[in-house]
Amino acid sequence: MHVDKDTFLRVIEATPFVSIDLVIRNAAQQVLLGYRCNRPAQHYWFVPGGRIRKNERTQDALQRIAQAELGIAAGPGKLLGVFDHIYDDNYFGVAGIGTHYVVCAYQFEVDGDIVFRQDDQHARIKWWSVDELLASRDVHDNTKLYFRDVPGNGFRSGC
Repeated sequence: MHVDKDTFLRVIEATPFVSIDLVIRNAAQQVLLGYRCNRPAQHYWFVPGGRIRKNERTQDALQRIAQAELGIAAGPGKLLGVFDHIYDDNYFGVAGIGTHYVVCAYQFEVDGDIVFRQDDQHARIKWWSVDELLASRDVHDNTKLYFRDVPGNGFRSGC
């Protein structure tokens, strides 16, 4: 179901969204990030992800988001945790309306020879080491949360 812009803005203003982020790593323990073209978090590197639709089961959302954003089927994932992403901005760039996502972050491992299809939400995608992404000002802080605050996620930096 799609709603018009005014209705969607009222929803953004009044409620949090539930979303999924895909923390995808390869055998070298690098993490796949996309450079975002759209708001919020525009012009930052971020893990792929998206909103869960009404009446959509989590596993169905995982598959839809992985297919839409990267052109891949999501394998079995591990729930890293639930995170709050709160922005002063919104998809439409309307001043004074922030966005709140309650994010279920899932970690996936992929084979080194997998080919990703880049969607129109990202200017480019690339692999980052955890140390690189934690040190970069170009990686959004909400992405960095997955590597700082989740000790059992298998990623350990020098921090």
